[in-house]
Order: sequence, then C-alpha cells, then structure tokens
Amino acid sequence: MDFFVTILGSGAATPKRDRQCSSQVVNINGFKMLVDCGEAAQHQVRATHQRMQSLGTIFISHLHGDHIFGLPGLLSSMHLCGRTEPVTVFSPRGLREAMQTLFRISNTVPQYEINYVEIDASEPVEVFRNARCVVTAFPLDHSVPCYGYLFEENQPFFNIRKEAIERYALSPADIQLVKEGADFRAPDGTVVPNGELTLPKRPVHRYAYCCDTAYTESILPVVEGVDLLCMESTFANDFASVAAEKRHCTALQAAQLARKAHVGRLLLTHFSARYSDVVPLLEEAQSVFPDTIAAADGMTLAVKAL
Repeated sequence: MDFFVTILGSGAATPKRDRQCSSQVVNINGFKMLVDCGEAAQHQVRATHQRMQSLGTIFISHLHGDHIFGLPGLLSSMHLCGRTEPVTVFSPRGLREAMQTLFRISNTVPQYEINYVEIDASEPVEVFRNARCVVTAFPLDHSVPCYGYLFEENQPFFNIRKEAIERYALSPADIQLVKEGADFRAPDGTVVPNGELTLPKRPVHRYAYCCDTAYTESILPVVEGVDLLCMESTFANDFASVAAEKRHCTALQAAQLARKAHVGRLLLTHFSARYSDVVPLLEEAQSVFPDTIAAADGMTLAVKAL
C-alpha cells in the first residue's frame, strides 16, 4: 500500500513566510485525512496539489488557534465549491460549539453535513476505521486537552494463492472465507489449513502524530516500533525550562522518546518562530537518534523508508 504524509505546515504558534502553522495530509492508499488545520491550511492544500474535496476526514489534536484557525475557512470553501458529501471532524470537546457559533454569527450554512466527533479519553481509544486504515487517539500532556493520533494500515484480508484456487476448485464463497482467515474443508472432508492457501501478510505500517506535548513516556506503549514518529520539537534544549512551562518538547527530548520507543524514523515538527533555521534542532535530535528528519512545508514523505 502507498502510505505518505504531506506537510502543509510545520510551525508553532505563529506563521513565518516559509513555515505555516500545523497541518498535514496523511494518505493511505489514496484515502486522505487532514491532521490539524492551521490558518493557512487551505492555501497549502492547493500549493501541494491536494484535492480539497478529498479531505472528508479531519483529525484535530487540540483547540489552540495554530491548530484550528484554518478549519472555518476550509469548511466554508468546501461549501462554496459545491461539496455535498459529509465531513467528519474528530477533536477534543469544544470544537463543535466553536464552529457552530462562528457559522451562526457569519450566517454560513454549509450545504453538506459536518459530523463532529468529540473525544474525551484518558486512555488510547480507536476512533476511526475503514477498509484502508485504523486511527487511534491517545492523550498527550499539554496545557489543554490534546490527543496524538496513530494511523495504521488496515489489512482485513489475506491474499489468496492463485494456484490454490485451481487446485482445490474454490468457489467464490470459499475464496471469501479463506481471505477472511478460514481453513478450507474439501468435499471429501479434508481440511486444508489457511496458511497453505494464502500468502503471508506483509507487516502493517504505522505512523504516529504527537503535537503538542511535554515530554511524557506515557506515549511509549502506543508509538512503540512505529515506522515514522512525528514529534513536536518546539524548542532547542537550551530552552528546556520554557518548554516545560509551556508543556512542549525540545528536539532532544523528542529524540529521546523516539529512541526509547524503538521507532523506525523520527520527523520533527512544530518549530518555534524564533528559529529561522531548524538545522540546530535537527542536529540536536540526531545526536541522540540519527534517523531524524526535519519537517518542511510542502514535503511529502513515505511512512516506510524505501
């Protein structure tokens, strides 16, 4: 399966000329999801050649402005461009009230359904599933309720061996049961194990998005072994006391979490506007976890390293 992340915005708090506020598109085999929606998100959607109307599933980490101020504009533009398909927005509590109030006072009446799924969980919880992916929300440690999201490929069926279909004269009903994991019982009563009929499933790839949060090892069981961990790194470690006060991570702390979680690669994001050049933050993280990448607006990255 294709599994990519496109960075729409990698900045924290306020935008810069070349770095917008937090937003990403996660693409799992053509199914696209928007993750956070900073104020320039819809501009970045166009700049990165995404199709705005394909973003019908949206995940918001928390309700600070640099993660939601682009959402009213995006949803309004979808309406103005003739959207009729529903949109589902996952978030902590409060977003429904904020959006409905804004639309009411601006007399905006979207001609499509907006479903707000407000999360209130102290433990990891599955919030979305379809044929292509499973999404789990998990609590982070920030100054307001905030969730990370784990995106996993969904492989509900085994791939059946073509030669097995011919050898055992499998009917369409037999094929469906075998794909679902069942053994095959031949007319003479012989049982053929599923493993002889199907190909081994390849490993499921996983992507974890953690923004914003203070250093917390509570996330380690959730992000353990993911192919790509996207971790906020608002400050360099010489601002560790500021990071702790504001419930953020330093680049060094992000790398420490990546190392402890045995992830494949680390993607740094949510850089403070004080940094015109994020290379020092990247080098700081690489000193602990070498396979680290710094997010840049417009970047598209495969979740599984090639």
